[in-house]
Order: sequence, then C-alpha cells, then structure tokens
Amino acid sequence: MVLRVPTERYDEVLTGLQGTGRLVRRTAKAVDVSDQVVDVDSRVRSQRASVGRVRTLMDKATRLSDVVALEGELSTRQADLESLLARQASLKDRVELATVTLSLSRTPARQASGDGRPGFTDALAGGWHAFAGMLRWIALALGAALPFAALATLLVLLWLRVVRPRLPRRAEPVPGTGAPGPLPSAPPAPDAAEEAGRD
Repeated sequence: MVLRVPTERYDEVLTGLQGTGRLVRRTAKAVDVSDQVVDVDSRVRSQRASVGRVRTLMDKATRLSDVVALEGELSTRQADLESLLARQASLKDRVELATVTLSLSRTPARQASGDGRPGFTDALAGGWHAFAGMLRWIALALGAALPFAALATLLVLLWLRVVRPRLPRRAEPVPGTGAPGPLPSAPPAPDAAEEAGRD
C-alpha cells in the first residue's frame, strides 16, 4: 500500500500505522531536492520570459519568412517550458507530500493452550496435515507411474492383437485310436497239497 502524506503529518501517520500490528521493519529515507526546486523555478522564469520575447517579435514581424522562423522558435521554447513546468510540478509534489510504502501481512490467529503444551485440536490438525500430505504423495506417485502403465498396456494389446496371431502354432498331439485294455493276469499257482496228490 502506497500512501501520500503531507510532510507536516508524516510523523503522526507513522505513529498511527504502528498500532495496526507488529512492526517488523521500518526504513526512512529523505532526499534533499531544494537545489533542484530553486534551479527549476529559475529556469521556468527565464523560459517564460524567452517565450514572451519571441511573441513580441512575432507581433512586430512583417515578412512571412520572419514569421515562419519565429513560429518554429516559439514552438521549441514552449515545449521546453512545458517540460520544465512538468518537472516543477513533480518536485513540488515530492516536497509537499511524503511517500509511505506500507506492507501488511496477516497471520492466522493461533489459540495456544494455557500450559503451552499441544492439545487435542493441535494433534488433530497435525494428523490431518500428515494425512493430506500422504494423499498428495500417493497422487504424485500415481501420476508419475501413469505414463509407464499406459505404455505397458499398449504393448500388451499390441502383442495380443498383432504379434501373437502371426506366430506359427505348435501341432496339437493326435489322440490314440484306442486305449489298451488291462493286461491279462497270471494264472494262480497250484497248492502244494494238490501237486503231491497228482504225483
């Protein structure tokens, strides 16, 4: 915020502004322009007199060439006079009004517990900030991995749709004509008593 203050009320305004908050830094700078004011005022008077003389000569001029030359000289001197008048006004403004540049910053009010130890709301706020930070990091990780996942998906689809159908297929095994039955079992061995009776 830039304030333009009359020089006689400069200290009063600064004192009033100090009560708006905690003063962090204050710098004051004064520039002496009195020599410039005197110089410009003198040059303005001289230039006005010069313009007046040229106008007097124009009133007395009879030849067209003299009038044209005097008009050119008059316009040049009037332009110089206007420049000097603008500088004079700027210096007058700098002398009569002081510039105060005020920078304000608002910090949120924090309610601390009476004993200075953190309370439940402080813990809740800290937990919420940690949770929000974790969600932010997860979102960042997903955002970083998304291009790679898209590329991998594209490569898999390309493999399944284009490359795999063109690969030569392996011959499938031909099933047998018939499965062999169970092997015949050996005849049972005769008992020893029967063998002795036959003999």
